[in-house]
Amino acid sequence: MKKIALSLTILLGALSASNATAFDGDVNAGKEKSATCAACHGPDGNAPVNIYPKLAGQHPDYILKQLQDLKLGMTSGGKEGRMDPVMSAMAMPLSEQDMKDLSAYFSSLNMSEGSTPKDIVEVGQMLYKAGDAERGIPACAACHGPRGNGTSLAKFPKISFQHPEYIKAQLEKFRDGTRNNDLNGMMQDIAKKLTDKDIEVLSQYLGGLH
Repeated sequence: MKKIALSLTILLGALSASNATAFDGDVNAGKEKSATCAACHGPDGNAPVNIYPKLAGQHPDYILKQLQDLKLGMTSGGKEGRMDPVMSAMAMPLSEQDMKDLSAYFSSLNMSEGSTPKDIVEVGQMLYKAGDAERGIPACAACHGPRGNGTSLAKFPKISFQHPEYIKAQLEKFRDGTRNNDLNGMMQDIAKKLTDKDIEVLSQYLGGLH
């Protein structure tokens, strides 16, 4: 909980910073460079295969961080950043400007809507918006917002409308430590307290969160 409180303090500081610089990626250049991304993430950024994330409408700062971390995962042999057999290799040849351009392009697109099963809405809403104090699980909405839109400056991603299968896989990776590029280990700390049922419920709930 201390890590979460610290991260929220960082977030508030970032939001109030008056000297924040504008994201300088080029949308048109990113579109030209995105051809190889389309096979997995779709030509419109809405991945047709649910094990891959939708990138359309995602915060550019978040996409940029993931590309940087994925490249670092490869260059460090998995000791730093984020290591993924496919994406780390894809990120390896990208320059910093390539990453900014791709991030700007995908963020300019519209994420396709998803749906939430009716039997998941009530329990999913409770866990997402209120957490579970008895188990030390904070509300997801505290960082990702009531609508799941996240925050660009703090690099908290938009998670609403994301493929449930992808959300589920990432929560499981945070839980077992195979993904550890989260701010101050926040997601790892939270995910370790989630049961398989919790993860299933949250994944399904977020698919259609408006």
